Amino acid sequence: MKRVRTSAIVGLVLCAALTAGCSGSGSGSGTTSDRTSSAGSAPDAAAPTESNPPGDIPDNQAFVAYRPSGGFTGFTVKVPEGWARTTNGATTVFTDKLNRIQISAATVTTAPTAGSVTNTVVPQLRGQVSKFAHPKVSVVQRRASTAVLLTYQGDSAADPVTGKVVRDAFERYAFYLQGHEVDLTLSGPVNADNVDPWRIVSDSFGWR
Repeated sequence: MKRVRTSAIVGLVLCAALTAGCSGSGSGSGTTSDRTSSAGSAPDAAAPTESNPPGDIPDNQAFVAYRPSGGFTGFTVKVPEGWARTTNGATTVFTDKLNRIQISAATVTTAPTAGSVTNTVVPQLRGQVSKFAHPKVSVVQRRASTAVLLTYQGDSAADPVTGKVVRDAFERYAFYLQGHEVDLTLSGPVNADNVDPWRIVSDSFGWR
């Protein structure tokens, strides 16, 4: 009788061990399957990333010559190809995403100077540009001629869809020749790396 009970106990222990082993194997298989499924779905769930920071003009951007067809037509300047264009009187604006180029021509009696820009243009812009700040005036040399450069910062108009406001950096070049002034204003988000594209545009300005 003692041998029978001992055999029964050994049998129960072996059965329990086998059952635990089968259960552990099944649990491990399920965990591996879950991990495989999760790893396989991760790339599909990842959000796309932008190749350039917001406001950066691509390095491969092409430029085309703009020649006004109305008003004063005695100048030309290169602008990025494909940008949207609007014209209102003597002012033409090119825009793309967060960047903007404004070209305005006027007949004047005197050439712009660092002093006239500081004393006249800066106060005007202070009243027109939201949160106008950090004005700096200098005389710079560009390929066509010298120009009076005014750099400053200001808030953009609110996006009509999102309501978002962007802090912009501005470069305003005033070119002058024989009673004609052309103001070239380049703007885009602060910290956007647009030094080279803006230099291409400002250097391309020429009289004709």
